[in-house]
Amino acid sequence: MATYVAAIDQGTTSTRCMIFDHAGSVICFDQREHEQIYPKPGWVEHNPDEIWERTQGVIRGALQKGHIDVKEIAAVGITNQRETAVVWNRKTGRPVYNAIVWQDTRTDQICNALAADGGQDRFRAKVGLPLATYFSGPKIRWILDNVAGAQAAAEAGELAFGNIDTFVTWWLTGGPDGGVHVTDVTNASRTMLMNLETLSWDDEILGLMGIPRQMLPTIVASSQVYGTAKGDLAGIPVSGILGDQQAAMVGQTCYSPGEAKNTYGTGSFMLLNTGTKIVPSKSGLLTTLCYKFGDQPAVYALEGSIAITGALVQWLRDNLGMITSSAEVEALANLVEDNGGIYFVPAFSGLFAPYWRSDARGAIVGLTRYVTKGHIARAVLEATAYQTREVLDAMEQDSGVRLTALKVDGGMVYNNTLMQFQSDLLGVPVVRPQVAETTALGAAYAAGLAVGFWNNTDEMRQNWQIDHTWHPAMDDVKRAALYKGWKKAVTRTFDWVE
Repeated sequence: MATYVAAIDQGTTSTRCMIFDHAGSVICFDQREHEQIYPKPGWVEHNPDEIWERTQGVIRGALQKGHIDVKEIAAVGITNQRETAVVWNRKTGRPVYNAIVWQDTRTDQICNALAADGGQDRFRAKVGLPLATYFSGPKIRWILDNVAGAQAAAEAGELAFGNIDTFVTWWLTGGPDGGVHVTDVTNASRTMLMNLETLSWDDEILGLMGIPRQMLPTIVASSQVYGTAKGDLAGIPVSGILGDQQAAMVGQTCYSPGEAKNTYGTGSFMLLNTGTKIVPSKSGLLTTLCYKFGDQPAVYALEGSIAITGALVQWLRDNLGMITSSAEVEALANLVEDNGGIYFVPAFSGLFAPYWRSDARGAIVGLTRYVTKGHIARAVLEATAYQTREVLDAMEQDSGVRLTALKVDGGMVYNNTLMQFQSDLLGVPVVRPQVAETTALGAAYAAGLAVGFWNNTDEMRQNWQIDHTWHPAMDDVKRAALYKGWKKAVTRTFDWVE
């Protein structure tokens, strides 16, 4: 009897396999990091072969740790770092180039050339996205331009493209031996190549970017049976795919229009469910797919994407050596009472929402001799909260919906100092659920829903429980003054790259 659902969570810095029971509780998991490759300033790559190797490793690791027989697993779902593009050979499974990561800025000239006719919002009406280095489409173009013979091979049908969800699904279902080449609507909506209304690849944009349609995966629902796994999960239905932020929406049970969540990971991503309605953004947000369950109508979302939040803490650890583990940042920040007058704007790969400025670069402003490493640590944490506030303001403008509380998840939600400051800055309660690993849980829900492990979204809603709530404790005058300082600091990062 199948009593569990497995989820593969392939993230920016690591890969996890988590196994959940019917109540949505984590039974066991295994996690392994992979290498971050920085060939040039602004370039970020991953080795797709290493990612697939790690994926197999964590599947085995989770099954062993939980002493779980494969027969006990009803289905497996996949969630992934979005917009990270892989192009590989269909016959061999070998990538023609490293995966180009979502944070990578090398496609700025491609984006600028496309924007020369029609501006940054040239395709926004169709795809919900501005022309930016963030998205996968221009990354495919770069690979086809820079790998010898790639364009011809792609036109001949020899090459396959996918975000990481597609690459993992293809290998999981057999790779060169009958692997399924699919992507779900949420991942497809991050390529800049899918029409939001038709949920199909847009021929006009493919033509303008010179991307052969035959290299693209088939677009499918987020919850349906795509095929069966080979290897360690042999015979198990592969039946859920969601981009990581949409998976967190599903895991946070944000199934009604107006429900929102913020995930604090490498970057931070706030999504607001807008129901079956496509809401165009006038405030720098993305219009994206939220999920599509089987034959039901697609559900859409507004998204505010922030490039660097948890990654800034990692930078403090790895590049500056101020801390030896990410968890230490809270104690360091608590050595001081405030930020000492400094702001840290982490525009390491430009600014995402609501600015979309690839010419911006990181800055610490307001430095004086008074400032200590405690102040820098506090400014690092506060940067996450300020960026979230900017996105929330934009969301309220676009949707006309006032947020009454913010559901949060991801690694940084165990940082009480940050969560309290977040609540203070937003002026609303911040709510952490008991299962904060909502990304993997969302992938499990999508997979389990497709095979009847869960019958409907109501069953999944019943699993959601509050772990902790932070309430705002800052007065309006102080909140406004701090935020004004942040807005001023952000302008200092503009126009750095010429």
